[in-house]
Amino acid sequence: MTNRLTKETSPYLLQHAENPVDWYPWGEEAFQKARSEDKPIFLSIGYSACHWCHVMAHESFEDQEIAAILNEHFVSIKVDREERPDVDRIYMNAVQAMTGSGGWPLSVFLTPEGVPFFGGTYFPPEPRHGLPAFADVLRAVADAWRNRREEIVEGSQQVVEVVRQRTDLIQALPSEDLKPATLSRALLHLLDDFDKKHGGWGPAPKFPQPMTLEFLLRYHHGTGEPQALRMAVQTLEAIARGGMYDQLGGGFHRYAVDARWQVPHFEKMLYDNALLARAYLHAWQVTSDPLFRAIVEETLDFVLREMTDPQGGFYAALDADSEGAEGKFYLWTDEEVQEVLEGEADRFLVAYELVPFEEKGILAFPGTPQEREALTEARRRLLAAREGRVRPARDEKVLTSWNGLMLAAFAEAGRVLGREDYRRAAEQNGGFLLTQLRAADGRLWHTWREGTARVPGYLEDYTHLADGLLELYQTTFDPRWYKAARELMDTAIEHFSTPEGGFFDTADDHEPLILRPRELQDNAIPSGNGMAAFVLLRLASLAADPRYAEIAKAALRPMQPLMARYPLGFGQWLIALDHALASPVEVAIVGDLAAEDSQSLIAVCSEEYRPCLTVAAGSTGAVPLLADRYPIEGHAAAYVCRGFTCLPPVTEPEPLRELLASVGDGT
Repeated sequence: MTNRLTKETSPYLLQHAENPVDWYPWGEEAFQKARSEDKPIFLSIGYSACHWCHVMAHESFEDQEIAAILNEHFVSIKVDREERPDVDRIYMNAVQAMTGSGGWPLSVFLTPEGVPFFGGTYFPPEPRHGLPAFADVLRAVADAWRNRREEIVEGSQQVVEVVRQRTDLIQALPSEDLKPATLSRALLHLLDDFDKKHGGWGPAPKFPQPMTLEFLLRYHHGTGEPQALRMAVQTLEAIARGGMYDQLGGGFHRYAVDARWQVPHFEKMLYDNALLARAYLHAWQVTSDPLFRAIVEETLDFVLREMTDPQGGFYAALDADSEGAEGKFYLWTDEEVQEVLEGEADRFLVAYELVPFEEKGILAFPGTPQEREALTEARRRLLAAREGRVRPARDEKVLTSWNGLMLAAFAEAGRVLGREDYRRAAEQNGGFLLTQLRAADGRLWHTWREGTARVPGYLEDYTHLADGLLELYQTTFDPRWYKAARELMDTAIEHFSTPEGGFFDTADDHEPLILRPRELQDNAIPSGNGMAAFVLLRLASLAADPRYAEIAKAALRPMQPLMARYPLGFGQWLIALDHALASPVEVAIVGDLAAEDSQSLIAVCSEEYRPCLTVAAGSTGAVPLLADRYPIEGHAAAYVCRGFTCLPPVTEPEPLRELLASVGDGT
């Protein structure tokens, strides 16, 4: 028996295609059925790597009795939150407004018009842990729909109004001049909440907060504040040594359930690995700690090995579960390590710790850098042995926004580390995204799988891909990447911008929903609004067009109170504000890109961590920043400008180093 989900491309939806539940995908057909039969809608939202989504699917959606209740009394809709972040955000905000909490699987009951009136997350098949049985919830909701309809409708309108007020929050905020004090106030809040013993912020569960880490590295660079660097480095080292990092295969799991970063939820998400790879890359540039460089390369090597489509896209996720058990693929016993490593096992188990989990152990690394280096071959042998196990499922959809984040990571790491394989991967990915996920009219699609692109692009698709393309331009200096990034941001301004500044998450011609979502806060990935401000500031320099910077600053001004008070939720905004407050430093290198004199000047610009530096290179006028600039007596020339002042051009690497040291990079 199959249902309508068999025609979908999302691996998560396809996992439910043989449920006895009569699932519908999100769309007018389901809402029309609900209206014509006067039934409420049961909306279930999850994603393929979600452990508790699998649990509820097995316990409830595969159960004939529960399916019968759903099929008789409800129209059931299943949504992949990664495919439809707009639907997820609206109804997650609604459940949080109703219950004070949220998460996945998200279980929401709607009127036939799509208005939420009751919701929760995971419901067990029988009462447990203070939660009611799912069948009892269904019967109670069906009874309320029949007998207390007026009360339900009135309450649902109140929920929508609360969600609308959250969405319109920015309109009530005062617009202030951009202030450095916003950054320093944010730092004080981060210091107050910092876990001085284990790194990170707050109690368990611990999330890596890559945007916050990036802000701290930038803040330290601009101010010399040692506490900013201390928080970033301590957190990054703790994550790298714990079980949240895959000590054998590289790459990061989703988050840690304990304060010490030892026990993770085991799914591996593309965005975590993209964002953390860049954070470790920048930390390596600042500290020269070889552990941080190793983490970058092991993580990106993992992505190349396990999460890359032959055409160049990057897959979304690896599941947490294998053989029905969370984390089973990654766990070891002492005996298993002994069997693989034989005489070297004792030395390995002194340097590495097996953190207890489900009667086995998660590998963590409390040892020294020298021990880690010495045990490289032992790790390789254990990884080879692990490859023989049943692997977690892989979600092979390609999401534009997440790919933009990974594109930026590969492009920058290729440039900074001199890894040509990373550079090639970035170029292949950029070409893939612009051919497979961009329509003939220049608009983006959000998701692709097995040759099919679908779902109109969201703000985050335009902003995150544009950021990746700008990073790729600054690695290759091929003007097509710059031009594509500019076209994407021009489209975002045309179709997503709001009258008062900032952006909606959906385009002006997107499918109508109960409200038009506008996410200001970072979640696991940077908010589209925060990234838009950052990308527009970068673009303003390359395009030599201050209009982009003004749009960015208009979005930033009213956000400052939120950034200062809640920095963990607004890290990408803080990064953008830091960039906006800097006096931009631009380097225009004019010459033959293939020539050694051009390459030697280009290399100087990547020698150090310079987060506010913009570099363009190539022939005169190849991009606007290169306009009216020329080689000198047949030699490549570097023009350095800060603010509105340009220094005399130089043709040799050492004078360029001296100029950059004298002007900084804008901070």
